[in-house]
Amino acid sequence: MTELRKKLKLDELGRISIEAYKEAEKTPLIIVLDNIRSLNNIGSVFRTSDAFRIEKIYLCGITACPPHRDIHKTALGATDSVEWEYVEDTCDLVLRLNEDGVDTYAIEQAKDSIMLNDFIPTTGNKTAIVMGNEVEGVQQEVIYACKGVIEIPQIGTKHSLNISVCTGVVLWDLYSKLNK
Repeated sequence: MTELRKKLKLDELGRISIEAYKEAEKTPLIIVLDNIRSLNNIGSVFRTSDAFRIEKIYLCGITACPPHRDIHKTALGATDSVEWEYVEDTCDLVLRLNEDGVDTYAIEQAKDSIMLNDFIPTTGNKTAIVMGNEVEGVQQEVIYACKGVIEIPQIGTKHSLNISVCTGVVLWDLYSKLNK
């Protein structure tokens, strides 16, 4: 039997501890969750954010905060590693991030959007991506407050992706571009 494609066990993955994660250099990406309803989606965003060692998650509006059993179910402990903060008003947060020099982008389908495959993050700057509500998307006033809009190209019959899937696609793309 070959060992070439042997599935690795958890103790063979060489994962860092939560303490080491907190001290490690972060990918200069921030996620803003704008009125996310599903606790499972919130947990999934935490888990994906941990995988790419993003800087911070902001939970806004009706987005629930840890600790919560249903968030924990999908986050699998990532709420302990990834820094997060609750901010009531998403628009106020985006304006504050803009003032702090963060490049803010709504992930949405909008006029004048930049296709994700064409988007190049600014080297040396932090980038914040705003992920919207499962039904309504990113609030229009928040879109106006952002520096721009990034859209994931889609060629199927549906017009959207689940927010947790969408976050994974965007984070992988930006992480790849930032680490070339």
